[in-house]
Amino acid sequence: MPRAKGWRERRDERSADAVRLGDIVEGLMREEVFSRGIPVAELASKWHQIVGDRLAAETAPASLESGLLTVWATNGPWGAQARFLHEQIRLKANQALGGDVIETVRVVVRNSR
Repeated sequence: MPRAKGWRERRDERSADAVRLGDIVEGLMREEVFSRGIPVAELASKWHQIVGDRLAAETAPASLESGLLTVWATNGPWGAQARFLHEQIRLKANQALGGDVIETVRVVVRNSR
C-alpha cells in the first residue's frame, strides 16, 4: 500500500483511548512535514499587501524551506521586477509572518505551456 512521504519512520504508540481531534491536529502541525505549508498559505493570503496588486497578479509564493522563499513569476519581465524588489519582498513577507523566517528570496519564472 502506498504511504505518504515522511510516514515511513513513524513509530507512534497506538492507543484505544479517545483523543480530541484538535489535539491530534496540533501535534501534527508541530511536525515539520506538515507545518512547512502553513507559512506559504499565510503569505498567499496576504500577497497583495506584501507586493502590491499589480505584482501580485503576476507572481505568487511557491514554497518556503530553510529560510528560502521561492516566488513564481509568470514571465521574464515580471521575474526581473520581483528580483529587483527581493529585499522589500523579504522584509514585508517576514513582517506578515511575524518573525525573521525568510532569509533569501528566489524568483523562478514558470512557463505556462
